Amino acid sequence: MSTAETADLATADLFGGLEDPAAHSMNFLNEIAGRYPEAISLAAGRPTEEFFDLADVPRYLRLFGDHLERKRGLTPAEVRRTVLQYGRTKGIIHELVAENLRRDEGTVVDPESVVVTAGCQEAMFLVARAFRADTRDVLLAVSPTYVGLTGAARLADLPVRPVATSAGGVDLADLVAVIRRERAAGRRPRACYVMPDFANPSGLSMDLETRRALLEVAREEDVLLVEDNPYGLFHGGARVPTLKALDEHRRVIYLGSFAKTVLPGARVGYVVADQRVASASGGVGLLADELSKIKSMVTVNTSPIAQAVIGGALVEHGGSLADATARQRELYAGNLRRVLDGLAARFPQGGDVTWTAPNGGFFVVVGVPFPVDDALLERSARDYRVLWTPMGHFYAGAPPVHALRLSFSAVSPELIDTGLDRLAALIDDTRDRLADSASAER
Repeated sequence: MSTAETADLATADLFGGLEDPAAHSMNFLNEIAGRYPEAISLAAGRPTEEFFDLADVPRYLRLFGDHLERKRGLTPAEVRRTVLQYGRTKGIIHELVAENLRRDEGTVVDPESVVVTAGCQEAMFLVARAFRADTRDVLLAVSPTYVGLTGAARLADLPVRPVATSAGGVDLADLVAVIRRERAAGRRPRACYVMPDFANPSGLSMDLETRRALLEVAREEDVLLVEDNPYGLFHGGARVPTLKALDEHRRVIYLGSFAKTVLPGARVGYVVADQRVASASGGVGLLADELSKIKSMVTVNTSPIAQAVIGGALVEHGGSLADATARQRELYAGNLRRVLDGLAARFPQGGDVTWTAPNGGFFVVVGVPFPVDDALLERSARDYRVLWTPMGHFYAGAPPVHALRLSFSAVSPELIDTGLDRLAALIDDTRDRLADSASAER
């Protein structure tokens, strides 16, 4: 709309979160990609499309229908109703999700503690909304934080307090300090959001010792942990148990997604919330049941057709996706090596350009000797034809961040090489510009 047109509404009269930077982040990145379609994208944290096949969808639907008849004893009419009619708010594949967690994560959960959601993003919102009882409540999150989490919390009017990260994935001393500082100010830290495996955006992972220590802090300080695990199967070595697998005191709410492992277009995620909740009437139920009440007023239920597609994939692979994702894991590992080798070939060791070296996941963070912002990204897309993500998008109210995130999951090895050439040119030229400007000022 041009400035000459008369506006019907003002953002000042709408929800304040619409002006939050988190609300702009994903849209801005998509707009940049749309304006410069010829640019190589090292920005999108999406799975490879190499193994997508439309023929899988009807096959998965048939497999799930057969499963309902064979395992649950449903009639053909009941199968049609289950897949095509409005369905159970908590989901129709909860038992398969529980079996998947048992097979792939060594985690035994009650299927009734599973709420199947419209992508993991809805799971984040449900948890945030449930924990926002009044203005005292706050959510903690290891910083830098996935922008979807901060956005979901903002929609729920739940403030997010950053917790410092470390080489081990979380600074436990800072976590304790933040919890106690918030309580001293009269606020209630309800939970801390963490991504222990190949975190988005940092790529960092927690070792076993750190995970056990984090669970102990949560127990001693009486807070919950919200564990998000979209990348756990895409590892480059021995896997470390999830927090939920180690959880002996129901301290962990577990968020999962089939977007990276099966099909992102299905938009199916889930939350495992087995915490016990006392009701006003004196009964005790599951937190999952309370989350389903919120869900019933947001999305009613997750598309049963989409759930059936995911359910069919789980049935086809016997409930486990570890072997089913072997090709993707190999591709991502090869792309990660290509990025790390490519950075080492283009920038001298010990110089002013640094980078992380994760053992899996989708992301590498590159540190540079100048501030990285949206203006630089636009110049990179326009003049150098390469896209990446400014790390500033993942910090709340931080000073300019001298780092950017590269994603290598949805791009070929050849395009990685070309993209890194273009990125190196951008970094060298920007460094030279700053040096020339500094000389001119002197």
